[in-house]
Amino acid sequence: MLRLPAAATIAILTSCGEPQAASPAPVTPAAPKPAASSPASTAATTKEPGFVPLFNGTDLSGWTGDTAGYLVEGGAIACGPKGTNLYTAREYSNFVLRLSFRLAPGANNGIGIRAPLTGDAAYEGMEVQVLDDGHEKYKGWLKDWQRHGSVYGIAASDGSTAALRPAGEWNDEEIVVDGRRVKVTLNGRAILDVDLDEAMRGGTRSGKDHPGARRASGHVGFLGHGDRVEYRDIRILELPAAAAAQTPKKG
Repeated sequence: MLRLPAAATIAILTSCGEPQAASPAPVTPAAPKPAASSPASTAATTKEPGFVPLFNGTDLSGWTGDTAGYLVEGGAIACGPKGTNLYTAREYSNFVLRLSFRLAPGANNGIGIRAPLTGDAAYEGMEVQVLDDGHEKYKGWLKDWQRHGSVYGIAASDGSTAALRPAGEWNDEEIVVDGRRVKVTLNGRAILDVDLDEAMRGGTRSGKDHPGARRASGHVGFLGHGDRVEYRDIRILELPAAAAAQTPKKG
């Protein structure tokens, strides 16, 4: 989830409830219509070997956190007007996460990985950005490590704006978290492939400490602040533990 600078000329709330200085809010664009309900629109029908659905397509069973702030509509989980952080009840360590998402124009959300249930997931865990980063309101100030698919504050994605489909259309994303490696593929294009230790050598991109990048396990989550973002076909494949690769390197 993008944390907007005080100088930004838009009004928005962060997932942690910290207010940002802002000028009057612009007119909110119309949200895309909910996904049509069909067997193909739920992860429960996924046939990929080894993958397990995280969402049954009908309710938030298996999820915890802000269950009141997210809606189930047309076989998708949608961030509501006051939605904050929604997490899997289970923790995961090494995995392949696959899902589809759809953004309202200018929408901002995030996917938490190895996150705890408390604190700011972008720092206490890690956050893979979900952002309509080509929208007009982000021009001129968005940092590379804030683009869609970036590990917030740690590693910048490359090519996300070109790979994203227009707002209102569904995108397909895969996130691989394996030991100290994180890889993000958007609509068939690899936009991030990073070794966390190498990325933080000499300091993080944000200039702040990200202790969550040293975690070996945690929850998967959706990190919102009220922008309309929908998720469907959410499934996960757990990977074998790799003890040597799990230990953060010093330096």
